[in-house]
Amino acid sequence: MIRCLAVDDEAPALAILADYISQVPFLTLVGTTTNPIEALTWVQQGRVDLVFLDIQMPKLTGLQFLKLSGNKCKVVLTTAYPEYALEGYENDVVDYLLKPISFERFLKAAQKVLALQPVAPPELAPPPAAPIAAVPPPAVGPAVGHMFVKGETKNKFLRVNYTDILYIEGLNNYVSIHLPTQRLVTYQTLRELAETLPQPPFLRVHKSFIVSLDKIRMVDGNTIYIQDKEIPVSETYRDQLYRLIREA
Repeated sequence: MIRCLAVDDEAPALAILADYISQVPFLTLVGTTTNPIEALTWVQQGRVDLVFLDIQMPKLTGLQFLKLSGNKCKVVLTTAYPEYALEGYENDVVDYLLKPISFERFLKAAQKVLALQPVAPPELAPPPAAPIAAVPPPAVGPAVGHMFVKGETKNKFLRVNYTDILYIEGLNNYVSIHLPTQRLVTYQTLRELAETLPQPPFLRVHKSFIVSLDKIRMVDGNTIYIQDKEIPVSETYRDQLYRLIREA
């Protein structure tokens, strides 16, 4: 999740930003403020990853804020004045939103920020307190083929090979496709995607998760382990999962 702070000297503008942030699955709102000095303190303390920042504010302008923040977080500028765009980009802002801001334009900016997020290497899981029998992945073999998912712009589509997919997580009307070195977020429901993926090796194991069976490291009770991720198995899908494991 990307921790967001909205900064604007007008309360209605803050309300719009807060509403937009709440609709994006990979954003979380940690605060709103009309005081840029307070916002600067939050940034310097490392409490936020992304600031939606107005330019025209008393006490401290948005451009002054950028110079003082020292690139400690990502910034998306929000303003009613397009003449500040060039100076904003010269200060390494991610995007520039011109008021009034539509949700579609806001989402495009958020996806730009997501694309810049570093992908952390998987950490080794600590050894369990008691031995747990590992279940080998079902011998279903990798799926041959690929699909295209919609990118952050209207006419952009990204190719995803089935063999690269570890698991897929549903996020309301979005899905997060987890690959070995990155994740892709696209506007689609998990149900729609489940109907197009080859089964097996892909299997829905929870209302929020689809897994690739040949990527499973271990199954322990109602938990699937893929790399360092623990994925729950719901009662609805548990019997089918264990049947495939026994038949492997």
